[in-house]
Amino acid sequence: MEKNKLKKLITKIFVKHKLSKKHALICAEALVNAELVGAPSHGLSRLKMYCDRIKKKVINPRPKIKIKKISKSITHIDANNSIGFVAADIGIKKAIKSAKETGFGLVGIKNSGHYGLSGYYAEQAVKKNLIAFAFTNAPPAIAPHGALKSLFGTNPICFGTPTNSKIPFILDTSVSMINRGKIRVASRTGEKIPEGVALDKFGKPTTDARKALEGVQLPIAGFRGSGLAWMVDILSGVFTGGNHGGKVKDPFDDFSGPQNIGHLFIVMKANIFVKNFNKRINENIKRIRRLPKLKGVKEILYPGQNKYKRFNYNYKREIKMNETVLNELKILNN
Repeated sequence: MEKNKLKKLITKIFVKHKLSKKHALICAEALVNAELVGAPSHGLSRLKMYCDRIKKKVINPRPKIKIKKISKSITHIDANNSIGFVAADIGIKKAIKSAKETGFGLVGIKNSGHYGLSGYYAEQAVKKNLIAFAFTNAPPAIAPHGALKSLFGTNPICFGTPTNSKIPFILDTSVSMINRGKIRVASRTGEKIPEGVALDKFGKPTTDARKALEGVQLPIAGFRGSGLAWMVDILSGVFTGGNHGGKVKDPFDDFSGPQNIGHLFIVMKANIFVKNFNKRINENIKRIRRLPKLKGVKEILYPGQNKYKRFNYNYKREIKMNETVLNELKILNN
């Protein structure tokens, strides 16, 4: 389907589920962007989930969002159980505004929900020549090192910086071997997941996506990945007032209440310390890209380059959807 037509359809579906036109459009743009950058696990495959949570009254379609200005640089937001896209959109814009005015912007958000791709928000800051960090916690998926029970989410770590080129440096990675969305998609389609990314509920390695969802996902780099997941849980959950320590509810399966996810945005002017930041980052990237390459490697890429290529490729084409997503769109639109 053509992207603008799809965006209008998604907006219409969210309005039908009682979101304002403005909020519906924010959500639609984020979901379509996920498809364009090649992350369908965070795109249309989640649309039904958001709508189901609105119907079950665990996402508030008409939130009264409270914005508390702590200082010129610091803002605390109570999202009132809004859909995560809306809370994050307000949050990153506040962080950008503060950073532009003071050099630094810190925004903590509580009582929010799943907000899609962290890189989507970091990139908004980078386009304003700002450096950005974005953190959010998630439902239990990773067991703390040495434990058999899931507690931490896949808790992505995101960093973005201008590069003195049209392609921003955006590192957006979950701390699990693969993100949970990919496992959910595999569970729905009956596909196998790679070896070495998950254990079943008995602690045995599995390539069965359904068993992986019942068990635990493995973190990157063993205990180091577990530690990073813990760090994000503290920054986005403990620090902001959001749920933490395994209390974030699964958006697909747990409708007993709102998720109360926490987000944290940290945004800084790139030239706070040095006035020639763009020149220096350009030198940094060039130096690394000129290193001798392993056999079979054509070029050394920095984080964000592949995503940029995927976006440009997909932007010129219609967005493809599997039969399950197409059927869900038809049902939601009726």
